[in-house]
Amino acid sequence: MSPKPTERTSSPAFRPTGRGEKGAGPRPRSAPATPDQGTASEASPGRRPIRGVVGLGNPGARYDGTRHNIGFEAVTALLGNRRFVRRHFDGGVLVETEIAGSRVSLLRPTSYMNRSGVPVRRFVESDRLPLAALLLVCDDYALPLGTIRTRLKGSDGGHNGLASVFRALGTSGVARMRLGIGAPPSGADPADFVLSRFEREESESVGDLLERAVQAIETAVTEGLETAMNRFNGTPR
Repeated sequence: MSPKPTERTSSPAFRPTGRGEKGAGPRPRSAPATPDQGTASEASPGRRPIRGVVGLGNPGARYDGTRHNIGFEAVTALLGNRRFVRRHFDGGVLVETEIAGSRVSLLRPTSYMNRSGVPVRRFVESDRLPLAALLLVCDDYALPLGTIRTRLKGSDGGHNGLASVFRALGTSGVARMRLGIGAPPSGADPADFVLSRFEREESESVGDLLERAVQAIETAVTEGLETAMNRFNGTPR
């Protein structure tokens, strides 16, 4: 008998209601915003602290705990027991929290993986968030389970969520943290594999991965992405 897959559920903070909490609406804006590419006088992207984190995944209980949703889980784990304010947001569940005294916005789009781009662009525009301060977190079946690989830019690598975001933002120059979910078994369809749940014997590795991902994101917030990459990229021995 094959081992049963593990199941995880979302934090109540990230369960969509369609409405923000009282007093948690978006801040007033004086004019429409566009993604801020940054200027030459600003800190380099790798040294600029992260202020917006987007976990990519699919909404709904059907997808809870699936490999494709490890980005959702990382953002949920990052929030943990921190105090937060949930903001009204069309196209996702958006909360604000503090990490080491810095205000950070955490978004889980609810538009499904392949259409993640529109809510991410809306988030960037509404928060006037420089792209150098944005971090995307997603799964990668080309990486061994437990591996973290963060890059400042590059291709989507065949990941439909990243591809959607890059199209919507008009650039692939956005930091992304890929979390290794392991490779599909020989002959398996990758599309089916990423929508499967982790096996029980993988639970410890998944837990360790999420713990390290949280530490890496915290480091990106407090010390910048370059430090986070140097410290956490790779597979723990």
